[in-house]
Amino acid sequence: MPLHLTKVAYGAQSMEELHTWFQNRGEEAKLTTRYLPKRAAEIAPTNGEERGSLYWVYKHQLVARSEILRFEDAEAGRTHIVISTKLIDVYPLPKRAHQGWRYLAGEDAPRDLADGEVAGDAMPGKLAGDLARLGLV
Repeated sequence: MPLHLTKVAYGAQSMEELHTWFQNRGEEAKLTTRYLPKRAAEIAPTNGEERGSLYWVYKHQLVARSEILRFEDAEAGRTHIVISTKLIDVYPLPKRAHQGWRYLAGEDAPRDLADGEVAGDAMPGKLAGDLARLGLV
């Protein structure tokens, strides 16, 4: 199971806006970070194994993911995280906001929503978060 990253969708005012960010950007987008993740080989392996994704945190929930395609060197010793612009909605899972990115183990990642499934069909996000904090889901 691959290793993933999480990142806050800082500045997004809605899920529609988050999806709009990725429209008309071509096949891939680059996010610049100060350091290459120490576990980059587990996230974007070069031997054909499954790659990880960047899971987006919006309103204290993991809500969508973008596949991580690779890491590239950037100017001034920084690193580009190259991601697919195909945004995949996932079953909302509570996640505290944080700065930068954080690792997410494959077994802890939320499942993708099925075609036609809406996050609210399963359970409203706030309710799911409240129940998770209580240890009930």
